[in-house]
Amino acid sequence: MVNALLNFYSKKQMVRASLLMLLMIVATACSSSEVGVEKATPSAAASAKATVKATDKATVKGTTKSATDTRIPAKVVRVVDGDTMKVAFTDGGKDKEETIRLLLVDTPESVDPEKPVQPFALDASNYAKTMLTGQDVQLELDVSERDKYGRLLCYLYIGDKMFNELLLENGYARVAYIYPPNVKYVDQFREIQKKAQQKALNIWSVENYAQEDGYHEGVVKGGATASPKSTTTAKPVTTSQPKASVSYNSCKEANAAGAYKIKKGEPGYSAKLDGDGDGVACE
Repeated sequence: MVNALLNFYSKKQMVRASLLMLLMIVATACSSSEVGVEKATPSAAASAKATVKATDKATVKGTTKSATDTRIPAKVVRVVDGDTMKVAFTDGGKDKEETIRLLLVDTPESVDPEKPVQPFALDASNYAKTMLTGQDVQLELDVSERDKYGRLLCYLYIGDKMFNELLLENGYARVAYIYPPNVKYVDQFREIQKKAQQKALNIWSVENYAQEDGYHEGVVKGGATASPKSTTTAKPVTTSQPKASVSYNSCKEANAAGAYKIKKGEPGYSAKLDGDGDGVACE
């Protein structure tokens, strides 16, 4: 009887021990599983964060490239005057040359055969020649591409500067020819012009010379010469008429004799001195 009881309790203890062992194994397994989950979670978060950063970077890069792609690389072949240039560029694999007209700005006239050279015109023209001749530039078009003369209308960039704005900043141009829909930058152009007016730079140094309807050279003493307040030295622009029998071998010779901007039909004019064939020699 005693042996039977001992055997019973011995078996009971063994069962308990087995159950206890089983519980310990289960507990250990659960604990390991929880630790594994905690370690995996930060790794997944880091991976997701890296993906977002990569996506954001790609988006920014794509936006910048898109903005740059709207500009046309070109080279300035010749500066006609302050707001008009000839440029060369490649279009569809073909080399092209176009006359461009800067949008929303107007410099005094220096090459119109029907008009005298206006005050500050040569200042603006010389500034453009110094800044742009032979330079690589970029052209940005607005909505309408050409004016009634067939010239390409654009905003011109040299480096990271827009040349339209540089003309306004230095008082070489006024905001003008505002024809919708080509009005993309008109508000900021007016703000730039206002600062040049406050500083009385170049065209703004003579009261009532530059107005909304154009330039009024009659208010400038000396007519076609630049004001003493001009920030650059203008070349002589008054034309000394040569004698009827006079002819010149070069513009240098004509200038030495006091002859500038000799119009076709006037004494001293010859086609060989009119390099661009616009009817005005030695301009």
